Amino acid sequence: MKTVKIAAFALLAGAVVVGVAAPANAASATMYGDPAAAARYWQPQQYDDCVLMSSADVIGEITGEAPSEEVIIARAQSIRSVAHPGPIYTKPADPASRNPDGGVSMEDIPPLLSQYKIKAVLIEKDDGPVGDIAPGMSGLEQALGGGHKVIVSLNGELIWNLPVEDKDKNGNPQSNHAVVVTGVDTANGIVHLNDSGAEDGRDEQVPLGVFVRAWDTSDDVMVVTV
Repeated sequence: MKTVKIAAFALLAGAVVVGVAAPANAASATMYGDPAAAARYWQPQQYDDCVLMSSADVIGEITGEAPSEEVIIARAQSIRSVAHPGPIYTKPADPASRNPDGGVSMEDIPPLLSQYKIKAVLIEKDDGPVGDIAPGMSGLEQALGGGHKVIVSLNGELIWNLPVEDKDKNGNPQSNHAVVVTGVDTANGIVHLNDSGAEDGRDEQVPLGVFVRAWDTSDDVMVVTV
């Protein structure tokens, strides 16, 4: 499994949200997850810490109390990374700057969540199922439908309908952001997100096709609570 490290965006003021639909009914047979319940735990990020803020969101959804940005940063700074030397996160001096260490690894979410007595696993498309959770959209829907919480790695500009800045040598968009997926509305083709990198990221709603393309940039990496 490759290391997916997110050098995340700071808060994107006035982010463009494409394909916004009216909030879907969480009780619908075509809705996986409960975006309305999850929305209360959204917080905007001030640093390049979307992975940490997505983790704080999930902690809130499970325990009823989401740690603040400063609290989750302090916790991440005190834990050794499983993916690279040093701590999970090093706080930059300037919130507007990117972390000199390159951001936070998705692999570090499970050990971070474990500090809050929450178990989680990392799943990637090419690795096959982990436990009873399959990779890809079917697994994501399965997880949400079973009450699990899901954090994914994707390309931020694609979901914000902005010009793509982070590209690989072939010009393809690269994964550079992390969000909590709070619902998939299959009837209307909408994916619901709690996105700390957007000013209006509480229950952000993007077309399913846009989400799939953005998520594909990480080979469908997701962290699922178990």
